[in-house]
Amino acid sequence: MGGSEAAADLVRAREQLLAGQGRNRRLDATALRQALVDLHEFWLTTKGSEVGIKPDSGFAIVAVGGLGRREMLPYSDLDLVLLHDDLDPALVSGVADQLWYPLWDAHIKLDHSVRTVPQALDVAAHDMTAALGLLDARHIVGDAELSSMLIDGIRRQWRIGIRDRFDELHALTRTRWGRSGEIAHRAEPDLKSGRGGLRDVQLLDALSIAQLTDAMPGLGPESPGGGLDVAHRRILDVRTELHRVAGRARDQLRAQDADEIAAALRIGDRFDLARVLSDSARTIVYSTDVGLRTAANAIPRRGLSRLRRVPVRRPLDEGVVEHAGEVVLARDARPNKDPGLIMRVAAASAVTGMPMSASTLGRLSDSAPELREPWPKEALNDLLVVLGSGRRAIDAIEALDRTGLWGRLLPEWGAVRDLPPRDAVHTWTVDRHLVETAAHASGFTTRVARPDLLVLGALLHDIGKGRGGDHSIVGADLATQVGKRLGLWPSDVRLLEAMVRHHLLLPDTATRRDLDDPATVQRVVDALDGDPILLELLHALAEADSLATGPGVWGDWKSSLIGELVRRCRMIMAGESLPTPDPIDAALAARASEGGVDVDLQPSDSPHTFEVTVTAPDRLGLLSNASGVLALAALRVLSASVVSANGFAVNRFVVTPTFGAPPQPGLLRQELIRALDGDLDLLAQLDLKEAGARIAASDDDLGALDSAEVLLYAQAPPRVLWFDGPDGDSVIVEVRAEDRLGLLCRLSSVFEKHGADVRWAKVTTRGSSVVDAFCVDTSGASEGGASSRAQREELERALLAVVPALRPKEPESDD
Repeated sequence: MGGSEAAADLVRAREQLLAGQGRNRRLDATALRQALVDLHEFWLTTKGSEVGIKPDSGFAIVAVGGLGRREMLPYSDLDLVLLHDDLDPALVSGVADQLWYPLWDAHIKLDHSVRTVPQALDVAAHDMTAALGLLDARHIVGDAELSSMLIDGIRRQWRIGIRDRFDELHALTRTRWGRSGEIAHRAEPDLKSGRGGLRDVQLLDALSIAQLTDAMPGLGPESPGGGLDVAHRRILDVRTELHRVAGRARDQLRAQDADEIAAALRIGDRFDLARVLSDSARTIVYSTDVGLRTAANAIPRRGLSRLRRVPVRRPLDEGVVEHAGEVVLARDARPNKDPGLIMRVAAASAVTGMPMSASTLGRLSDSAPELREPWPKEALNDLLVVLGSGRRAIDAIEALDRTGLWGRLLPEWGAVRDLPPRDAVHTWTVDRHLVETAAHASGFTTRVARPDLLVLGALLHDIGKGRGGDHSIVGADLATQVGKRLGLWPSDVRLLEAMVRHHLLLPDTATRRDLDDPATVQRVVDALDGDPILLELLHALAEADSLATGPGVWGDWKSSLIGELVRRCRMIMAGESLPTPDPIDAALAARASEGGVDVDLQPSDSPHTFEVTVTAPDRLGLLSNASGVLALAALRVLSASVVSANGFAVNRFVVTPTFGAPPQPGLLRQELIRALDGDLDLLAQLDLKEAGARIAASDDDLGALDSAEVLLYAQAPPRVLWFDGPDGDSVIVEVRAEDRLGLLCRLSSVFEKHGADVRWAKVTTRGSSVVDAFCVDTSGASEGGASSRAQREELERALLAVVPALRPKEPESDD
């Protein structure tokens, strides 16, 4: 039989496989790919023998691309290399013509080359795309030794040269992602080149061949998508059916083909298919990120940089350290006995901007026990730290989710995970939209009195989707369930439930009702039970929700309408009550009246929190010095109550150690006396400690910029609010900001330097946000303080100078 007839038979056989005709029943996607591999290998083996390509001929046919990987799709190009052992050019040309022309005549798409082994190696050394393709090379027929020389040579060359080529490989990958987008969040994704697609799996294979990563790393038994192998097969199956449905080679999944492909794969409809693709792509994305990061760490450094860059283990939290630019477990950490370790690891990652190592997530997934219900306070606080970290929270939550840990913490998440939006205006899947909303809400935390409930409500506002019924009502019940599990106060659970239930109330009313009708405003006020705190939370949530939906959803028109509705509601509602001081415990008052400085430290109601009580004669600098000593001792203040009367003061702090056990109270007392006597410059020591943390964070090449900047810049702009005190001789100054090392010490020092006498203070830390209220005496206005407008402005500038501020915008380029 002639070459053209044989190639025509190949085409007919392929068409029968696709149509399921004759003896060939309709094969599923996996079986079809294997049948196509067998068919093409048989034809090439037969044809190769006919034209003289035999074991001792000096010729070999090597497959690359889909056939090389044994992933032959219905209309994939046939990628072949004809190897020869530097034979006579005329002979080589004749053999090549007999091989290629029948395939061309049969209109089979062919990507071919004719090379000697040295020529192929030279091409791979200078062309990254060619090198990646040749890594898939597989012997088909002919001189097996010649094929082995090529395959072994390519892989050896790749391993040796990867140090010099890794940056190019990484840049090429990022360019491809930028061009093709993310499969998980595209309406018509590119299954081959998009982020989370088949090219990324091939990239992982290339890193494994370079011996920089393990081959095809899995994600553990709790991974929602079942691991990388499953994700790879699913996307490969979808692309196989896409070829079959389109009747041609196609990489981009078109919307009009989705239902047919979903039915062929027995997935459901196009929404079910979109969910499967999102899950699979995000699993591949996570594996690719881990692979690239692992590879970068594995590449040996040159010269002085190699000597300088010695990875150190820097403590971040109890049982959590930084090592080589990743968040890992401390050597003495015991995840099987520490339920809160998952959230501490995630919080450390979100705060520093460093990723959690894959091995750490694997250990936590395998051995970390369930958090008891209700959650311990420190676990809730760590969750708030994650949610308050802006866009850094997205990567942290995604890593937890891909390894099954996020679903363990929030079982309700399963219904929205990878759930595609029903409205085209939405950019993200529902679960990603929730995280995006929380990230946007973290920038509004200083607008509200309850930043913790804002980010929690943002995370849960659409949690009722995917279950049927009104998602706001379903979600409200789920929010109650989650709030109780997290250990919120009953009143806060009710507030969280109301946020989820009414999260659409303001935008729907403002854009669809007549705001000039008093009944419209009254209906909103009645729905919210006249609660101004709920109103301000819903106002911030409405903006965060819109910004997280998609481009153009939030604009001046919508902002002005909702703002006007909120303004009119506030006119009807009663104003919120001012902060008030805590009562003084009689026993503590008696102790303070005895004179002298006393420091007491006792365990609190949570394993990792302690209560520190400082009693002393009231004097200028007591609050700043006490809080500064705690900060230098690596004790983070979660809340504080400061009161003074009759010449004595009682300062009570709830603190948590950054790591390890708290120091003895005697040591804290000794350091406080030194500070009060002027022998310890607390502000200078705090600055040195904070600068040291920045240097440590930026000393590593990986994630250096984000890690250093997170210690300097805030997610939300700080605010200083002024209220007239109840007695006419005081003002209440409320500072809303993001926390930093020794913030309470710094704020108190500002008041002291400006001669503002702090009568009492109430300090609350909610995640990474602080709401600190100070009652300042203005009776001695002539001596300074905060009485006149000018004095207030000066004091406000000084307070804002010590809290984290927004990162300044970069000047626009003239280009």
